Amino acid sequence: MTDQEIKTRIIPIARGITDEVKKAVIGKDEIIIKSLLAIIAGGHILLDDIPGVGKTTLALAFSKAMSLDYKRMQFTPDVLPADVTGFTVYNKRTDSFDYKPGAALCSLFLADEINRTSSKTQSALLEAMEEGSVTVDGVTHTLPKPFVVIATQNPIGSVGTQMLPESQLDRFIVRLTMGYPDLESEIAILKSKGAAKPADTIAPAANANDVLMLIRAAEDVFIDDRVYKYLASIAAATRSHPQIKLGLSPRGTVALTSMARAAALMRGRSYVIPDDVKYILGDVAEHRIILSAKAKAAGVSVSDVLRDISARTPAPSIR
Repeated sequence: MTDQEIKTRIIPIARGITDEVKKAVIGKDEIIIKSLLAIIAGGHILLDDIPGVGKTTLALAFSKAMSLDYKRMQFTPDVLPADVTGFTVYNKRTDSFDYKPGAALCSLFLADEINRTSSKTQSALLEAMEEGSVTVDGVTHTLPKPFVVIATQNPIGSVGTQMLPESQLDRFIVRLTMGYPDLESEIAILKSKGAAKPADTIAPAANANDVLMLIRAAEDVFIDDRVYKYLASIAAATRSHPQIKLGLSPRGTVALTSMARAAALMRGRSYVIPDDVKYILGDVAEHRIILSAKAKAAGVSVSDVLRDISARTPAPSIR
């Protein structure tokens, strides 16, 4: 797909989606864009933030703007894996077992406060997120396409929570933090609450086929060998950095590549440049990296280390 085709066929769809989501999620344009990038990259999103900043509203807004079948599950300690994946029940009339779909059988699944359920229930999502299917009693059931998981977790108040293991964190292509709104945005939020719910004003700007087209277009974005080397060099630097205990995994490098392709596409290009990689590096890498004990004791953050790596890794000259 040429740059001109991207600007005439792809950008209007993507802009239509973000414009509709902005009606419900006020003052968080960057988060909206990066969430759409994650969806276009074929990945899943972890929203790590305090309650009440619009995480659930963001997921609902995207489902409406993209006309996707949406389900929400509030994860609590009593939620079972079968609630997520579904279960089979004996049908006396047919003398057979019928499959009853779980909450994950949809196109956009909101796993609300995923860290408040058991690790066994958390792991029930692993196959769905990685393979796009669930297996119940030995039978595999394919999930709709596209399939997107938006999971939320609250970093404040750890009582009764189960931290996501590194293997599951690695399944999320990005981790995003919405943060508090600025003054003007909060005033706009207060004014909007006097009328209908903001999410009710969202009109469909795309459908599942449009989203799949965006995903396929991102997969076709060209990456020069020099940019591949740049991506691999960043990953290697995280694995050898003295302040990092656990660096970027190969899955993380693949995620970084997919997100860079999506960023290039959204910027109207059919090829990736180093600035695309830098733009999404922190969102893709921070939740995959574990600092050394010495770095933590010194008050160093993962973002500090990634900025150092980004500054030290030579970027090829591609425009």
